[in-house]
Amino acid sequence: MEKDQNTNFETQNNESGEIKTEELDNDSVSRASESKELPNEITSEEKILELQDKLSRAFAEMENQRRRFEKEREDAFNYGGFAFAKETLNLVDNLERSKLILESDEILKNSEALKKTLEHFDIISKDMISILSKNGITPLDSIGKKLDPNLHQAMIEIEDDQKEPGTIIQEIQKGFMMKDRLLRPSLVGVSKKTTNKAEKNEENKENSDNL
Repeated sequence: MEKDQNTNFETQNNESGEIKTEELDNDSVSRASESKELPNEITSEEKILELQDKLSRAFAEMENQRRRFEKEREDAFNYGGFAFAKETLNLVDNLERSKLILESDEILKNSEALKKTLEHFDIISKDMISILSKNGITPLDSIGKKLDPNLHQAMIEIEDDQKEPGTIIQEIQKGFMMKDRLLRPSLVGVSKKTTNKAEKNEENKENSDNL
């Protein structure tokens, strides 16, 4: 009789234990399912907007590429001979140097042979400038102009009270443009005010004192 009671008690305990375990498992699953976040679903309108944005970006990039290609093609057409044109200017410079050497020769000075030679040099020089101009390469007109760092490079300063300071009064080497681009700057001499002797002496004295 006692054995049956114990058996019934154990059975009740087992049955009650299993029921509690199932209840705990069900509660855990329920809480886990509640705490689990559902993924955000993208609506059809959002997908369409996203595709429209991607298409707009793609078209914008294609347009930028097209413009860059057009600019590169235009530059190649207009300035493709930039390096060649710059080298060609050496011929113009050599002609000018040759003229100066001949003009300073004491033996040839004032001779008829020198006069005719210089005339031929002038013809060749003018023909070269004309050919360059027809191809968009034009000389800069510098004498009497104000110094422009974008076009001129000052090599020396020359005292001249008749000119406003910074005025170009000497051209050492002629500059050239290739269409709207600077091919090379003009090398020039610019005017400056005459320094008084008293100021020079005072400046020299200050320099010697500093030494």
